[in-house]
Order: sequence, then structure tokens, then C-alpha cells
Amino acid sequence: MARAGLDKDPQDIAEMFDEVAEGYDRTNTVMTLGFDRRWRARTGRVLDAGPGDRVLDLAAGTAVSTAEYARSGAWCVAADFSLPMLHAGAGRGVPRVAADAFHLPFADDAFDAVTASFGLRNMVPTVAALAEMLRVVRPGGRLVVCEVSQPPLRPIRWLYHNTVLRALPMITRPFSSNGEAYTYLAESMRDWHDQRTVAELIAKAGWTEVEWRNLTFGVVALHRAVKP
Repeated sequence: MARAGLDKDPQDIAEMFDEVAEGYDRTNTVMTLGFDRRWRARTGRVLDAGPGDRVLDLAAGTAVSTAEYARSGAWCVAADFSLPMLHAGAGRGVPRVAADAFHLPFADDAFDAVTASFGLRNMVPTVAALAEMLRVVRPGGRLVVCEVSQPPLRPIRWLYHNTVLRALPMITRPFSSNGEAYTYLAESMRDWHDQRTVAELIAKAGWTEVEWRNLTFGVVALHRAVKP
């Protein structure tokens, strides 16, 4: 069973996600107590895509988020570096492309918006990935990132780190095809930046008008930005 480390070697992460593709969506729903659906819906509202928009959904996995955004009438493409993940989304009716986040197979200014849900923390160096997203979005286009974060209230942050994240591997083990992967995911969630630091990384990559909104007590945060 593949298990990535906090050095986030791309090959290790790719192999790990290959092995969790089977049952991935079900495990996510169990792991988040169904909040994954609410977070996707909020991300779609902030993305605010519509007919005529071209949207890149990066780290899209099984394309469950891509299909939801496409209901707006926008043309949405799912991109991910795990072929088994993309194959698992074959029935979702959206275009799917195997892609490296650091070398996207798209022209400059090709999209009106780019979004990534729960994938940015696996992209190292993060600023380089955000700069590549900037390249493929037209001037005036937008970025929306939905990612785990650090709850700003200390009691909630303590519960999150010492109860939820500790229990996560045990909760997901019966539902996942690779239980060890969720040990890494819990570690990566504990190790990830707070909201302000992510905003600073986005700005460092060249995006402007960076802002964020906390979801579910700050366990998850939405970041939005614009290409100048």
C-alpha cells in the first residue's frame, strides 16, 4: 500500500491516490459526515460560473466537483494526475484530462476560472502550482481554492487536532481501499497552513484581490482571487 509523507513527493502522492480511487467519494462523505457536499456547493457559489465560462477544476479526482460546477452551464474540465481517479469519474459526463499541476497541458489565458478542492496542500512548491494556475487563466479571471485550514478558535482547533484528526484513520479504514493513505491525509491536514498564510502564498504567485471565508468553524476555508 502506497503512503505519502509530508515531503509530498509527487510520485508517492500519485501512487497513493491511485490506490484510493475505488470508493474515494464514499470515504470522503463518511470522513466529513456529509459536509463534503455542502463545501462543494459553497465552492460552486463562490466560483459563480455560468454559460460561456471555461472552468478548470484542478486536482478534480473523480470529477464529482466538476460535474456539479458544470450544472451552471459553464464548460468545465476535470484535471488530475491520477488516472484511476479520472477513470472512476468516467460516468460523470465532463471532459477529463491527466495533468501535472506544475506543467498544465493548456495554453496561456485558456480559462475564465480555475478551482482546486482539497488538492492544493499536496502541491509542493505551492507557489509554483499557483503560478501555473495563473498562467492558464485569462486576465480578470478568477481562482477559487477550497482547502482544509486551521480553526481560528483555540478550543475548536484543539478538538480538531486532538480528536478529529487522530480518529480519522480509524473512521475511514473500513471504507477505503488504502487505509494508510488516510494516515497521511490526517498528517497533511494537521501540518497545513492557516488562512492568512495561504492568502499570502496566493498573492506571492501573482494573484490579486485575495480574500477568504471560513467554513465549518474554519476547519475548511475558501480562498478567492483575481488575475490582474
